[in-house]
Amino acid sequence: MKTSAPSSSIEDYVKVIYSFTEWQDKPITSSQLAQRLGVANSSVSEMVRKLKDQGLVDHKPYSAITLTGPGLRLALAMVRRHRLIETYLVQQLNYSWDEVHDEAELLEHAVSDTFIERVAAQLGDPRRDPHGDPIPTASGEVLMPAAHLLSGLDEGHTGRITRISDDNPELLRYLAAERIDLDAEVEVVGRRPFGGALVVRIGGVGNSREFDLADEITSALWVHSEQTHQGCLLVGS
Repeated sequence: MKTSAPSSSIEDYVKVIYSFTEWQDKPITSSQLAQRLGVANSSVSEMVRKLKDQGLVDHKPYSAITLTGPGLRLALAMVRRHRLIETYLVQQLNYSWDEVHDEAELLEHAVSDTFIERVAAQLGDPRRDPHGDPIPTASGEVLMPAAHLLSGLDEGHTGRITRISDDNPELLRYLAAERIDLDAEVEVVGRRPFGGALVVRIGGVGNSREFDLADEITSALWVHSEQTHQGCLLVGS
């Protein structure tokens, strides 16, 4: 008997659960899951029970939701699809980085595994998407860069922007207009008095500019320091 493929709703749920914990350690709660998916709490409760019955998540009442091994494998496969499609749209079809998320959400459920692997080959098997998020390999391996939120860095810290959150398209458009992009050199100059903006210098020698960045921006930028290790490997097995 042939096992039916998971529904697009199941694929979306496990992908969001994984993405929530990818850059921080706290597991997602039902209310946070509902907020991210834009659905009612009751809908989340029903779907989480279904995911648990299928062995994709672990969950107890009033506790956080975590992926099981099979759930993680499915999530990584969906994340790979989404991020490869985003990369293809930017590199081959000239989409801007603030346009690709919604397009990828639609396309990731419609294309075949063969299509995805041909996209990966066409792009040269990229390791990250246009926002700096790592692209899992076909076998479920993820190379996470050793990076920290810009908002938490001390004065004098230097590094390069290695990831930019794609949660807010307007923020992405602002960063693009200011030419703040992946791999840009960053130095934390200090903070304005009385809880003011973070002052940072962006750009290399002879080409740097100072910015006063609000918390909403500094909480969307991850910085990799040259003194830290390249990253760690997570295997979805």
